[in-house]
Amino acid sequence: MKIAIATEGNHVSAHFGRCSAYTIVEIKEGQIISRETIPNPGHRPGFLPNYLAQKGVNCIITGGMGSRAKNLFAQYNIEAITGIQGSVEEVINKFLLQELEAGEDLCDHQHHQHPPEETIPSGPSTFSLAPGDKVAITAQGDNLEAEVDPSFGRCSYFIIIDPQTLSWQTYANPNRELTQGAGIKSAQFLAHQGVRLLLTGECGPKAYQVLTSSGIQVVTGVSGRVSQVLNLIHSGENK
Repeated sequence: MKIAIATEGNHVSAHFGRCSAYTIVEIKEGQIISRETIPNPGHRPGFLPNYLAQKGVNCIITGGMGSRAKNLFAQYNIEAITGIQGSVEEVINKFLLQELEAGEDLCDHQHHQHPPEETIPSGPSTFSLAPGDKVAITAQGDNLEAEVDPSFGRCSYFIIIDPQTLSWQTYANPNRELTQGAGIKSAQFLAHQGVRLLLTGECGPKAYQVLTSSGIQVVTGVSGRVSQVLNLIHSGENK
C-alpha cells in the first residue's frame, strides 16, 4: 500500500491541501519499499484526490481536512487519517507499528461566527534554536521599534528574524480581516516561511495546535518593543 503524508518541512501539515509537499511511502509487509517527497501540485476542488489516486495512494495522513474533501477521497477508496501531529518520521514509525490514531481535526472549515477562543495560558517559557532557525514576533508596526502585538492570528504584522545575523523582514498579516480561522491560517503562513519560534502576546488553542504540529515553538505573554524581545533572544537569556 501507499500512504501520502501532508508535509510542511519535517512535520505533518495542519491542512492536506495547503501543505508544501507530500511524503509518499510505499509499504509492503510492514517494510518501507520506497519513499519520495513530491511538491504540492495545487489545491483545487476535487483535484488532489484524483491526483493522489493516480499515484496509487491508499491512505492520506494530515492534520486537518474538511468533510467534503474526506468524501471525495472516500470515492477514490483513499482512507483519510486526520488530527495527526508531529514529525513525518514519527508518523511513519507509528503507522508501521499500527499505533497511529486519528486525533481532533485541525482544519477549521466552519462558516459561521464563533465566540472568541479561549487562549492558552501565559507563563514562563523556554526555547531552543538551531543554526538557521527563524523567529517570528507579532508586531503592531512594520519595524523593530514597534510594540509587540498582543494578538497572534489578527496581529498587524509578522516580523521574521534570523537571530544569528539579525537580518529581518516584515510581512503584513494576510489573515487579519478574516471572519474565522485567522489563527490557523496565520500558523500555516509562518510554517511556509520556515519559522521555528513564535513570540506573541496570546494564542488560541487551535492555532497553538497547528503551530506546534508544524514544529514551531510558541512563547506567549510577550510584551514590549520588538527590539527588546530580539535582544533577549540574541543574548540567549531565554535559552
